[in-house]
Amino acid sequence: MSSRNKVSPSAHSKSSRIAITALLAALALIFSYVEAIIPMPIAVPGVKLGIANLAVLIALYRFDFRYALSVNLIRIIVSGLLFNGLFGALYAMSGGILSLIVMWLLKKSNLFSIVGVSMAGGVAHNMGQILVASLLVSDLRMFMYLPVLMFSGIISGIIIGIIAYYVQRSLDANKGASQI
Repeated sequence: MSSRNKVSPSAHSKSSRIAITALLAALALIFSYVEAIIPMPIAVPGVKLGIANLAVLIALYRFDFRYALSVNLIRIIVSGLLFNGLFGALYAMSGGILSLIVMWLLKKSNLFSIVGVSMAGGVAHNMGQILVASLLVSDLRMFMYLPVLMFSGIISGIIIGIIAYYVQRSLDANKGASQI
């Protein structure tokens, strides 16, 4: 094989990361779809488990902010087009971006576990959504709904964080068999 046809290790690593990012984005999209078709046991508007955030957390912890942002944006845009419509995508975008920034900053501080980072992300996601909702309807009374959203963000963040912890642990144990 000529030297012209060889792929450098860094190029292979980058292409692997891109492929894994695409797989995580597809997984997040599948999780979004499952969440859209399965009703929550608690019939409170806007309250969801946020299982798509599992893929974002894994991208953030396995790679970095850019890859997690890519997973998040792809999921939000595609699921917005397929399931949620323009306003659903707008709410998801505001919550998703704020959530990712908060999770990235907390992870970077090394003061919080993946469960704590996920919990803060769940709360930040709901904060971003309520901020956009109050701006769109020009009514600050939307913030009366905040305690419900904060509580659901904490609970769902803890659940997703625990799952992410075990996924991370499994990936670390299988590091030789997995490129993630």
